[in-house]
Amino acid sequence: MDTSIVHSFFLIFAGAAVVASVALYTKQPLILAYIALGALFGPYALKLIDHPALLEEMSHIGIIFLLFLLGLDMQPSHLLNMLRKASWVALASSIIFAGFGYFTANAFGYTVVESVIIGLAMMFSSTIVCIKLLPTTVLHHKHTGELVVGLLLLQDILAIAVLLVIFAAGNTQDTETNSYMNYVMPLIGLPLLIVGAFLFVKYVLLKLIAKFDRFHEYIFLLSIGWCLAVAVCAEALGLSAEMGAFIAGVALATSPISQYIATHLKPLRDFFLILFFFSIGASFDLNLLGVVIVPALILATLSILIKPTVFRYLLKGLKEDRSTSWEVGFRLGQVSEFSLLIAYLATSLGLIGIEASHVIQATAILSFALSTYVVILRYPNPIAISDRLRRD
Repeated sequence: MDTSIVHSFFLIFAGAAVVASVALYTKQPLILAYIALGALFGPYALKLIDHPALLEEMSHIGIIFLLFLLGLDMQPSHLLNMLRKASWVALASSIIFAGFGYFTANAFGYTVVESVIIGLAMMFSSTIVCIKLLPTTVLHHKHTGELVVGLLLLQDILAIAVLLVIFAAGNTQDTETNSYMNYVMPLIGLPLLIVGAFLFVKYVLLKLIAKFDRFHEYIFLLSIGWCLAVAVCAEALGLSAEMGAFIAGVALATSPISQYIATHLKPLRDFFLILFFFSIGASFDLNLLGVVIVPALILATLSILIKPTVFRYLLKGLKEDRSTSWEVGFRLGQVSEFSLLIAYLATSLGLIGIEASHVIQATAILSFALSTYVVILRYPNPIAISDRLRRD
């Protein structure tokens, strides 16, 4: 059926209000309710939404704002210290996760290339789920939150490198020079973007904010423009828009205005994040569920079991206590939205088949569900069932 974008928004947000009410009454995570709604309304079930690709593009803005707000809560000195400490942990853990993904996929009869891609998809944890389940006013400023964020950022850097390798492997028409530049550009672009962002904030942005700080609408527009401008610059330099948004936030974090901006952008972020989780459900072909459910369930379960164990022992090398290590591991226990990007890119380049792609997608969705349940039942978070654990 042909529906307008207004009609689609009505179905999504009216439906989300209904399923959110049911989820809260039955003490279920809201994230899973939005994914289930997407699967129900999407092109593979009721077919009420017939342009999920457009909604997926729009939902991407939610992730950008999420990383921008995260950056606003991070002091650059603390962040650099954490990245220095945790870099080897992120690298070692990613190699281990890729290995168990590869061997599991290979055991189910997928080709070597498909098994490698599935293994690569298992390397990363979900920035959006982890940050959504971090108490925004408490844990970001505590050691556990810094560890989680530092590891996620290092994984994001590795994920960008993986996407570049997949693109180079699949794009056989590229010249050797262009392929080489695909690797070099991000290495040059990242320091340029960081330095440029901090200089612009110091000499331009903060002066504009100080001069017109009584106009709240202006501050709102300026912060959105700044976030999206750095995100676009990051993409132009071969990086991800999410990384650019995070850099934009960190560059502003040293200013007292950062907390005011963070508070006023949260409703906008939540609007787009509902679209993000809805689009995950809507893009999954339910006809393939019977084929991919067993390997996906095994991969998701292994992710929830292996990732906390690996992080527990690797973080021991950083002299982290047992409780903190387990909590960080369980918070990072799911598969990433980058895994979905890896699946989409590898499929579009002809490196893997539709079935292997849906194994990755189903694993991501199942791991989101399992990990969310573990965190909301055990650790402080904004959507906890227990009043004792609810923090925001």
